[in-house]
This record gives sequence, structure tokens and C-alpha cells, in this order.
Amino acid sequence: MEILEFQVDEQDGGVRIDRYLSQKNEELSRSYLQKLLKEQVITVNGKAVKANYKVQMRDKVAVTLPDTTEPDILPEDIPLDILYEDEDVLVVNKPKGMVVHPSAGHTQGTLVNAVMYHCKGNLSGINGVLRPGIVHRIDKDTTGALLVCKNDAAHKDLAQQLKDHSIKRRYRAVVLGNLKEDEGTIEGPIGRHPVDRKKMAVNQKNGKDAVTHYKVLERFGNATYVECRLETGRTHQIRVHMTSIGHPLLGDEVYGSGRNPYHLQGQALHAMVLGFVHPRTGEYMEFTAPLPDYFFKLLDKLRK
Repeated sequence: MEILEFQVDEQDGGVRIDRYLSQKNEELSRSYLQKLLKEQVITVNGKAVKANYKVQMRDKVAVTLPDTTEPDILPEDIPLDILYEDEDVLVVNKPKGMVVHPSAGHTQGTLVNAVMYHCKGNLSGINGVLRPGIVHRIDKDTTGALLVCKNDAAHKDLAQQLKDHSIKRRYRAVVLGNLKEDEGTIEGPIGRHPVDRKKMAVNQKNGKDAVTHYKVLERFGNATYVECRLETGRTHQIRVHMTSIGHPLLGDEVYGSGRNPYHLQGQALHAMVLGFVHPRTGEYMEFTAPLPDYFFKLLDKLRK
């Protein structure tokens, strides 16, 4: 059992309690909070409150989280496109449509199921039973290079490199419209969307710093082929940042316009280059995941 405690400051006074808590902790959805409110395990100043309660300045809010039962995650014989492997790390080229790690109600067919089978249980345990070996992730419909750690020492080292922004990550994307500049930098903190909790957004109040550098590779008039370099690795960072400057990714069903003339399955985004210092040898290593077929076909259509 875990208890989360918050003290309401002046700027949050008058906000509904479920909204307040979901902004304070991204992992708590409003629907889950409403369930906890019904179970009377959320208190304000020591007393249980209803879902329509609006928090006031200096309120002391406590949330008692029930113990969760972890589902059994089983190894599955799913083919992997391996770019590199040794006793510490595995670099895979993730296909489109594959989720990186299991979540509630989704415990099969993920990259984790595949690497558990491939590595015969030799994976770091730092991120718990749902995310063995996973030090960073890419979205379900994003393809490309992903790093997996086989032991805790490698995981700690690479997690620190991620934190220090020293891991090199370059993506290829196709965005809607014609970018004015040949290159640029987008800076804007990213956090939960204030209204739609399934989305992220540039959120000045509750976001975490995020920086994306982009460079135009080719222009098609109604679309632009770009390389994006990540300085930080926030959820949906490239998708949110490009949308924030008016150029959502082609095929992006969450942040795009809803039109999909090229019949894409999700956003046109590929994690092409991944570079890091090897946790055991101290040597810099860099890997390139080749562009997937759908991406080549999209570029061909746009050129015509």
C-alpha cells in the first residue's frame, strides 16, 4: 500500500480534486481517481471527499493507493530484427504496430514478450516485471532502434546517460505542410493535455522541459521530410512539438488533422540513429535502423 500526499498551493485553488491529482501525478487517470474517490481512499484534511470537491489553498490531500497485482508476462517466440547484441545490451529495430511493454489488459505480443523469449530471462529488473530490460521506449506506430538492457548494471549506466541527455537519438519524420526554416529548435515543456488526458501537450504550468532540433531533408510542397534530434525524451515529444508549430506528422491519428490521404498506419516516424557509450567497455557505439518499406513508399508517392 502506498500513500501519496500533496499540499494545495494558491495557483491550484478551486480546481476539481480529480483534475488536480491527475495534473500532479501523470500516472493517475481521472477515471481511476474517480474510482478511488468512490472507495473513499482519497482524503482532504483527514476526511473523505466526493468527486466534485474543489481543492482550496493549504488543503492537505492524501491518496491511499491499493496494492496492485502484477499480471504474469510470458515469453513469446516473436521474431526480432536485431541490430546488435552482447552480454549487456541488445539493440532492436522495432516494427510498426508493436507495443514496447505490456500494460493492463495488454499482456501479449509486445516487444517485452519477444525479448524475454530471446534473452531467456537475462534482462534487467529495475523497471519491474512489466518492463524488464526497458530503459526507454518508442510509440506503438513508431519504428526503429530501441535499446534493451540485459542486467541491472547496464540499465543503471544507460539510464544515467539518458538523464544526462548524452544518448544520441536521431529520427526521420514526414510532417504536414511546408516548413518555413531549413532548420530550427523547438523548446516547450511537455505534460498531460489539460483537457484530454490521453494526449500530451506543450504545458507551461505542469510540463517537463523538452527540446527538439529539426532539419529539413526534402520538401514536397504539401509535406516536408525532416530529421529530428532529441535533446530530451518526453512522451510523444516529436509529435507534440511538430504539432505545436503547425506541422503535425503525416498519419498521426492523435495529434494530426484526422485526414490520412496516404493510408498510413499511425505517424510517419522512424528512430533511425541510436548512439551511446557502452556500459562495460566505455566505447561509443552507434547504430542505424534502415528506413522501413512503408516509409520508402511514402517518400516515392510524395516525390511523384
